[in-house]
Amino acid sequence: MPKYVIERDVEGAGDLSADDLRDISKKSCDVLEELGPKIQWVESFVTPNKIYCVYIAPDEALIRKHAEMGGFPITSISEVGSVIDPTTSEGS
Repeated sequence: MPKYVIERDVEGAGDLSADDLRDISKKSCDVLEELGPKIQWVESFVTPNKIYCVYIAPDEALIRKHAEMGGFPITSISEVGSVIDPTTSEGS
C-alpha cells in the first residue's frame, strides 16, 4: 500500500503544548477508527510552523477524507517513491 507524506501549515505548531498535541492525536485516532483499517498514521514531525505526517493509505482521497473529518489542514500530499537510510549505502 502506498505511503504518503502530508505537509500541514500550522502557525505556531512548535509552541503547541503536550495537552494540545495529545488532543490532536486523539482526534486523529478517533477519525482513523471511524474510517477503518485501510488508512494508518505512521508518525508526525512537529516543526515551528508545520506538521509533517506519514500515512499509509490506498489513495490520496482517503487521506483528504481523514483531514476533512478531523478538521486538519493539508498544504500538500506527496506519495513516497522510495525510502533510504544509512544502510542504503551498503549496497549488495
